[in-house]
Amino acid sequence: MPGKWIKKAIKRPGALTKKAKSAGMSVSAYAEKVTKKGSKASARTKRQANLAKTLRKMGKKK
Repeated sequence: MPGKWIKKAIKRPGALTKKAKSAGMSVSAYAEKVTKKGSKASARTKRQANLAKTLRKMGKKK
């Protein structure tokens, strides 16, 4: 089961996508906006955005 370890890192599947769609943005654009310095997003949202950016990078290496 080497491919299943990432499931434990994703505590709320779809939560960041829902936030991004309600803001009228893509997940990537929303993650960039949230992680910028001075953003007033909650700590949870920032962690979700960082995870989304990390997972996006992992997918590009293949």
